[in-house]
Order: sequence, then C-alpha cells, then structure tokens
Amino acid sequence: MNGFLSPAEIGEVWVGNGVKKASLSIGKMLILGIFAGIFIGFGAHGFLLATGIGKGALSEAMLAKFIGASVFPAGLMMVILCGAELFTGNNLMTLALMDKKITIKGMLTNWVVVYIGNLIGSILLAFVLAKSGLYADAVLDKAVAVAQAKAGMPFSTALIRGILCNMLVVLACWMQAGSKDMIGKIFAIWFPIMLFVFAGFEHSVANMTYIPLGIFLGADVSWGQMFINNLLPVTLGNIIGGAIIVPYAYYYAYIRKNN
Repeated sequence: MNGFLSPAEIGEVWVGNGVKKASLSIGKMLILGIFAGIFIGFGAHGFLLATGIGKGALSEAMLAKFIGASVFPAGLMMVILCGAELFTGNNLMTLALMDKKITIKGMLTNWVVVYIGNLIGSILLAFVLAKSGLYADAVLDKAVAVAQAKAGMPFSTALIRGILCNMLVVLACWMQAGSKDMIGKIFAIWFPIMLFVFAGFEHSVANMTYIPLGIFLGADVSWGQMFINNLLPVTLGNIIGGAIIVPYAYYYAYIRKNN
C-alpha cells in the first residue's frame, strides 16, 4: 500500500477539510486561530534569533538566513500537526466552495474569524517576546529593521511577494495531506515553507508577529502603517496566490468531474 495519496485524492481530502473548517463554531475558529498566530510567531521568533546573529560577511549572512528559514517551518508544522486554524492555509477552502460543498458565507466567516484570531495570537506573542529579555544588541536591531522594512515596502512589491508566498504555503498544506505518516507530513511542510522564507516572500500572519514585535521594541512604525502598508497588500496577495491561483488550477485538473 502506498504511503501517500495521489493529487486527485489529496484534492478530495481538502474538499472535506473545507467542509469541516466551515462548520466549526465561532469560538473554536477564534481559539484555534489564536493558537495558529502564536505557532507561526514562534517560527518568526526563531528566524529573527538566527538571522540577527549573522552580521558578518555575505556568506555568513546567507548562512544565517538559511538557518532562519530552516527553523521557521516549525510554525506551520505545529499548526497542522497540533491542530490550529491558519488564515493562509484556510485559503484552500475555495476548493470546497468550487465543489459546492460549502457556501461563500461559511468560507468568509471562517476567514474573518480565523484572521482575527491569528492577529490576536500574534500580537500577544510579540508583546511577551518583547518583554522576555531575549531581544538585545544584534537581535533587537534585526527585529526593528525587519519591522521597518516590511512597513516601508511599496504596495505592489508586498502584493507580489504575498502572492508568491501563499502559493508555496498552500502547496505545503496540500502536500502534507498526501502523506499518511507524521514524518512525511513534516518533510512536505518543511521544504516549501523554508523556500518561501529564504526567498523573501511575504506571509500576512508571520508579519502579524514581525511588525508588532518591532513596534514593541522601538521601531519607527505605527499600527496604521502596519495595517495599510503591509497587511493589506500582503493579505490580498496571499488570497490571490493561495485561494485563487493554486486551488483553481488544481480543482480544474484533479477535482472537477466534467472536463
């Protein structure tokens, strides 16, 4: 017996996942959304610790970036394997919508509640990390620089990076559903998530930790700049990449009954 599912079988799994997610109570969506925000924030924290140390030659900086990108996937691993609700991953719910298994109201309710939960969890973690004493010297400088760079990014740049990011995130979610064992799911998650971080793409939920953490540590960034300059274009980009491009292509290729 194969230890993995075919793409068509994975598509059916995600249609079923969409139905389950749409039927969650508001309370469960919110709590699990908060946990997902915290989990992704843990990955962001690991990235900052790793890259904040790499302030030398280019080769050292690139090595630090790779190490940071390598620890970040732990966030999505916890979201999926421990059970939580992540807005960017839930963009795959459009598969169930296209298959007429859920309503647009059910999908949007999940997205909005989970997004709010992700934001709450991320900001709570950012506040605790800022008060933990773990951010000093080079790591503090890195956290502040990351927040300021993200808040100062042009709208089109943030949008494009958001599209590319969530194409990889939902592909990680898609691939892990095809594995029947824990280690297979871990590897399926690790490679695409490591790649999007190393490539410099933009993830809305990760930025819910990066930017507030920088603000709490003294970055010259306002909350308005965070929402308008970064979260707005990155979230739109994440939706385009993760809820439209990948799901619509795979629905047409593997799920739609009449070709």
